[in-house]
Amino acid sequence: MEAIAWIGAGSLLAWLWLLLGQGFFWRTDVRLPARRDPDRWPSVAVVVPARDEAAVLPASLPTLLAQKYPGRAEIFLIDDGSTDGTGALARELAAGAGGLPLTVASPGEPEPGWTGKLWAVRHGIALARERTAPEYLLLTDADIAHEPDSLRELVAAARSAGLDLVSQMARLRVATPWERLIVPAFVYFFGQLYPFRWVNRRGARTAAAAGGCVLLRREAAERAGVPEAIRHAVIDDVSLARAVQDSGGTVWLGLADRVTSVRPYPRLAELWRMVSRSAYAQLRHRPLLLLGTVLGLALVYLAPPAALLAGVAAGDPVVAAPGGAAWAVMCGTYLPMLRYYRQPPWAAPLLPFTALLYLLMTVDSAVQHYRGRGAAWKGRTYGAP
Repeated sequence: MEAIAWIGAGSLLAWLWLLLGQGFFWRTDVRLPARRDPDRWPSVAVVVPARDEAAVLPASLPTLLAQKYPGRAEIFLIDDGSTDGTGALARELAAGAGGLPLTVASPGEPEPGWTGKLWAVRHGIALARERTAPEYLLLTDADIAHEPDSLRELVAAARSAGLDLVSQMARLRVATPWERLIVPAFVYFFGQLYPFRWVNRRGARTAAAAGGCVLLRREAAERAGVPEAIRHAVIDDVSLARAVQDSGGTVWLGLADRVTSVRPYPRLAELWRMVSRSAYAQLRHRPLLLLGTVLGLALVYLAPPAALLAGVAAGDPVVAAPGGAAWAVMCGTYLPMLRYYRQPPWAAPLLPFTALLYLLMTVDSAVQHYRGRGAAWKGRTYGAP
């Protein structure tokens, strides 16, 4: 029991540090910075990489076509070897909806050393340079829906704050019980790993972006050498932000109010694959980092309820108190994210169980990597670069 008491105390200290010393990651008030309309609206190319996205395009592509942008904007949907008619469907949707001009193209299979998404992005940027020489690139996934003023607000924010990269973490779908359990925690853990306030500081050492919605100044992309410089990256959004930052660019990341993901993850299996396909890549395929992550998750998320229950069962308040206090702090930091996703407060105590699932997903990601099936996405598997 004495060992459990020390573990509970260590977990409480860890949570006090996370509460106060990790960039207030748990707050959800980091939204687009103050902005005003520029005197001249720059030209924008919207690049949409798409592979077998016919199921979600009817809910996402019309929102891009309907953008109310005062300047020149054009959409380039790059069909990355789809087998479900993605390209043809995109043309049909554009013909029926009108709006911004749409170009659909296919670059063929990626060259060695490229991930499929970045190969498609490279082709889309090249087309945009030939057609319009845009000042900005909006890189957005095929499952992301935008409110009509989304592009306008992104450009205004980038211009007003002098930012080279503006990224919004799209509000993910939370319709099924498994989505309600896992999705808010996914964004919560991402913010814990990359505190938005740290990312947004000038001269920051922390760099991150959310790949579903990235507005990037073309000159900054060229200076950073992207996408060529990150062509092998599985976690391409974070790699993109790091490349822009390392080349002297300014990066901003926050939560979105008017950008949403329409991709469904109705069952645990789909959510498991979403996390496990890149979790070990996040740890740079290093066994020691995997071990440290497992131990850290156990100490921070699993130890508090274990210590509380053990102390209550033994009638020992010295054991129960630090575990209960750590669990309470954990729940308090999770409440803002639950409110952002319009979920009930009583879901907060379930976070240790969700963290256990993420721990198992991370271990499974490593197992799949060593079996040669890591970082798999829609028929392609990527190993360590």
